Amino acid sequence: MQALILADRLGRELEPLTERTCVALLPVVGKPVLEHTLEALVAAGVREAVIAISPFADQVRAVIGDGSRWGMRLDYVLTQGEENPDTVVERCQNRIQAEVLALRGDVLRGAALGEFQQRAGEVSGPVVLGRAVAAPISLCLNRAGGRGGLEPLRWAGESPAPGSAWPVVELPTGALNRLDSLAAYHRANLDAAAGRFPGLIVPGRQVALGLTVGLRSRVSPRSLRQGIAFVGRNCRIEASAEFYGEVVIANRVIVDRHVILRDSVILSDTYIGELLEVQNAIVWGNHLIRVDTGAVLPVIETFLLADLREVTLSGTLAEPLNRVLGALLLALSLPLWPLALVAALAGDAAAPLRETRLRGNRLEFDEFGTRRRRVFVAREWATMIPVLRHLPRLLAVVSGDLRLVGVEPLTPEQVEDRLDEWEQVGDQAPAGLIGPTQLTLPADAPREERLLSDAFYARQRSTGRDLRYLLLGVATLFTRRAWWPRSASER
Repeated sequence: MQALILADRLGRELEPLTERTCVALLPVVGKPVLEHTLEALVAAGVREAVIAISPFADQVRAVIGDGSRWGMRLDYVLTQGEENPDTVVERCQNRIQAEVLALRGDVLRGAALGEFQQRAGEVSGPVVLGRAVAAPISLCLNRAGGRGGLEPLRWAGESPAPGSAWPVVELPTGALNRLDSLAAYHRANLDAAAGRFPGLIVPGRQVALGLTVGLRSRVSPRSLRQGIAFVGRNCRIEASAEFYGEVVIANRVIVDRHVILRDSVILSDTYIGELLEVQNAIVWGNHLIRVDTGAVLPVIETFLLADLREVTLSGTLAEPLNRVLGALLLALSLPLWPLALVAALAGDAAAPLRETRLRGNRLEFDEFGTRRRRVFVAREWATMIPVLRHLPRLLAVVSGDLRLVGVEPLTPEQVEDRLDEWEQVGDQAPAGLIGPTQLTLPADAPREERLLSDAFYARQRSTGRDLRYLLLGVATLFTRRAWWPRSASER
């Protein structure tokens, strides 16, 4: 038998969790929802499937692959997202067999598919629907090549309950979570860890009563004070951390000392700082999601919550190291400051030191609670000699507003003037005192060329490249480019 898996939900109801991935790849007890579906199909003897995907389609293909991990053969069909299942069938009709087990792959299901197949095989007719606890369980056995009876599998709008037009197989022991809200997703993880989904395979081994731990994770059984806890792969949990109620921790999570977790779900690549207490919530990187209200609270302080995909050990050390190097360069540059003052007085005796507003690297919250880069006041000498003119920007490096190496810092007006998406790629890198744009492009280079240079640097940035640009900046101090006065049009 062949399966048709609908995994094309747009996932607006689960934002912000679906900003970086689709619903089918959201983890439930450490594994993507779609992977749970595939394991259930294998247990039922199904080895071939067509998967309908839409958002993050390339990501789904990369994570799931061709199905060989499960001994399956998988094919994919691209949809516009939450399409009518009949339209999807029409698009891949030449790949659909006469008998198809159609189901949604972006909901969590605990009903045994093998039981449904057996009981549906005893019912005559082209279509047999599955139902658990008086609700559609997103299952349909179709013997007409996928045509008809697929309405209960629709996602857009309310899925109608199976009517009398088709026979229904009742599955009283089945379980279903549609994952149609943040609270439902939270509950699905806790129920899966507690074993409330029959047939669901929870990865890891039980190291103590109620505590399941994945591969290469370090956690003390004493951390589970009361209830049930699941810890995924490659996690580091301090022995003084405490779990109460039902707790699910996904993969690559770090929980620091004296943390208390109660009835919460911690998603992958998250750091939880010491002495923090999390209750009845979802933690996603540096976002705390309140399950009761749906409020999403971004946390700016990385010592409380941090996204390990963005804040690594090297990144954490880079900030103080950057400031120390900035202070060292500032001290070495002190003999140049009297020369810069004289040159500035010669250029503009009334205002030798000028101010300009630039967008730096330190973060703040706006009036809507969104993190953004803080605008700071940068000073420069009123001279046309580049190396003297920008000496005061070393103070911004010491304060943390600028990095030594990074993209060219922009004024708030220049930031607002960027309209195309490619022009904003440079935001993926910190603003710096020096960088490829500042060092290699002429001062009168077109705006588009400077933005393109910053975008290329942001995509190719690495520690090694930053070190090379730093050395290039030191070498530039001994060149004509650093000391030759620029005209007013080149500033």
